[in-house]
Amino acid sequence: MDELKYGHSSIKIPDWINKKATWLLPNTPPPPVEDPNEEILQALRNPCQSLPLRESAHPGDKIAIIVSDISRPSPSYLLLPPILEELAAAGCTDDNIIIVFALGIHRKMTPEEMAKAIGSEVFAHYKTVQPDDFVLLGHSSYGTPFEIAREVVEADFVILTGNLEFHYFAGYSGGYKAIMPGVSTRAAIQNNHKMMLDPASAIGVADGNPVRMDIEECRKYFPRTFMLNVLLDSQKKILAAVAGDPIAAHRQGAILLDRYYKIPVEEAADTVIVSAGGFPKDINLYQAQKALDNASHVVKKGGRIVLVGELSEGFGEDIFEEWLVNAPDPPSLLQKIREQFILGGHKAAAIAKVLGYADIYLLSQMDADLVRKIFFIPISQIEEAVPQEGSIYIIPYGNQTLPVLK
Repeated sequence: MDELKYGHSSIKIPDWINKKATWLLPNTPPPPVEDPNEEILQALRNPCQSLPLRESAHPGDKIAIIVSDISRPSPSYLLLPPILEELAAAGCTDDNIIIVFALGIHRKMTPEEMAKAIGSEVFAHYKTVQPDDFVLLGHSSYGTPFEIAREVVEADFVILTGNLEFHYFAGYSGGYKAIMPGVSTRAAIQNNHKMMLDPASAIGVADGNPVRMDIEECRKYFPRTFMLNVLLDSQKKILAAVAGDPIAAHRQGAILLDRYYKIPVEEAADTVIVSAGGFPKDINLYQAQKALDNASHVVKKGGRIVLVGELSEGFGEDIFEEWLVNAPDPPSLLQKIREQFILGGHKAAAIAKVLGYADIYLLSQMDADLVRKIFFIPISQIEEAVPQEGSIYIIPYGNQTLPVLK
């Protein structure tokens, strides 16, 4: 292996670096499933702690299916056909089904992007919505207002979809995250995400993680909910599907994810070269930050992280950009987030935390002066950032792989 994904293309690792480096690759997962449709159907028909989907849905139900937006690798175009097949078998009619895009605080998608995400035939045939009307249902025990998209609130039956991967403070993606933050307001997401400052809000931890626990309290407002999540390999092909109860099935998937992508290492390295994994994970810095955070777990204090990501859409979030560009220094960002938690600023603070530990070099499309302004060191070739001496790790799928010190 000698290349890293970069947008829709790749960057070659120089031979001398490749010879010295240790590649932190996922454990040997099973090969991608040969028939994704059949894998998904089997999950829907043999769910975890739930009736099969065709028995969970009832004729006459108003059904909301939540799908990921374009910034996520979830293959919604593969997930929806078997779901719709099982709903038809349950006697549900197409005109009672609406597909809701989980935008969180991301930008709205174009019609072309929506069609690509869910498949042009499904997009043409079914009602779709990008939420802009929300209903306050109540508050969690953590004080989070459950302000949820009206189309989801008014549904009789809700289906959550997505891919399951590590999340740097919610523990894992997937499950009820389709609702919170997927189809929630900025205020709701902000209150939930401020708990990232709690040390218990850790990557690879679900139970006991306050961010995840807060998310899952929305369960009480959606008693009829069914989940379908998939685990993906580095090529975004389906390794496994888990379905059923949105908490029980989610934990089942998390066990599989740990088995495949939690990588123990003996010691930290002087230099860690990391790629987010190409498009869409490196579409902007807001998304690629996850790879940076994962790499920070195995770099020596005072070492360097080389982030490889195209970042074709720049920062990807206005407040995130404003905080980074206008900060006098990284410590000020950490102080600012402690004084007032603001969504978007939270990722700027997460980057500042890494900057307090290691230098960050960036190979991207971003303007070099702008890169320097956010305390990164711009490079045009990987070798510019890598000294001849010292140990090197290369993490080719940084958003997906969690290296941990033994």
